[in-house]
Amino acid sequence: MDSVDALVIGAGAVGLAVARALARSGFETIVAESGNAIGQGVSSRNSEVIHAGLYYPPGSLKARLCVRGNELLYALCASHGVDYRKCGKLTVANSAAEQVALRELQQRASANGVPVLWLDAAQAKALEPALRCDAALLSTSTGVVDSHGFMLALQGDLERAGGMVALGSAVNSARVTQTGPHVVRIADGSELQCRVLVNSASLHACSLARRFEGLQPRFVPREFFAKGNYYSLAARAPFSHLIYPAPADAWLGVHLTLDLGGQAKFGPDLEWLRVDSPEQIDYTVDPRRADGFYAEVQRYWPGLPDGALAPSYSGVRPKIHGPGEAAADFRIDGPALHGVPGLVNLFGIESPGLTSALAIAEVVAQLVAQLPPPA
Repeated sequence: MDSVDALVIGAGAVGLAVARALARSGFETIVAESGNAIGQGVSSRNSEVIHAGLYYPPGSLKARLCVRGNELLYALCASHGVDYRKCGKLTVANSAAEQVALRELQQRASANGVPVLWLDAAQAKALEPALRCDAALLSTSTGVVDSHGFMLALQGDLERAGGMVALGSAVNSARVTQTGPHVVRIADGSELQCRVLVNSASLHACSLARRFEGLQPRFVPREFFAKGNYYSLAARAPFSHLIYPAPADAWLGVHLTLDLGGQAKFGPDLEWLRVDSPEQIDYTVDPRRADGFYAEVQRYWPGLPDGALAPSYSGVRPKIHGPGEAAADFRIDGPALHGVPGLVNLFGIESPGLTSALAIAEVVAQLVAQLPPPA
């Protein structure tokens, strides 16, 4: 049976970042990817926003790793020539209640170490003349990135460090042990031994972990799937910053994001899916769901023409909390939790997972650092 020091399951942004970190730490590393190309899952269906870390509870993994990942991501883009734009973001309030929420967000940003600037209506309008708001928070460290270019850079670093991506290599199950190497079973019938096994399978992470013999079921959360639909604007939007409404509950509202060419899209919305597995997901965007966007967007952009939004694409968030429940933090489950040496499960890696990828990789590398050095 073939063996490798470390096997990472899933070649999305997080899986590639983790594999890159492990390979650079001296582990012979392979990424097992079921698809025929990297980054074809959740990493290909997001807003490509580089988040600043405003929204997450202080001290949470999402807060700490988003702030750290933001710094690392901009540095990697600069050093590797990955296309990005640090355009900034305005989070806007259009009522007294929303201004209260915005003040709370300002306090949370401060606690998380995220620079923000309070703007009154005139200051916000000076930045964005087409904007309507009573007040806004300016986040200067928010941006957008070429997510595929980012993943190609990660893959390049991984391969330069001696690692590789094995495409078309779906993992069916594994046998994890306390003493010897873990045995990973590939869909083609082959098996591979490894000392480090990282489950970065995103939408499939929970169901896959249930097929890890030797891992107690109580350490695997229940998965939920939440679809986010995006709609594009045919004309050019008169904005140079991303525009978000003041947050309400666990949803950030219908926001306006820009791609690297300055083209605007709106979304995502929040549609809880009643499916049992990722294979049952329908990614089709229903044009009728855009009807609810207009009133929301026109609160901060009165100039949005009726009928201007066209279905674009959708993504699905790999959540580990359900409707009406408090938003869950990232779970980076290492040996200290489940007691299996060399095993790390990544659960609930939704937004800001892309921004946090390099910081998540640092944490995973630290979790397996106590293993004996690779032979």
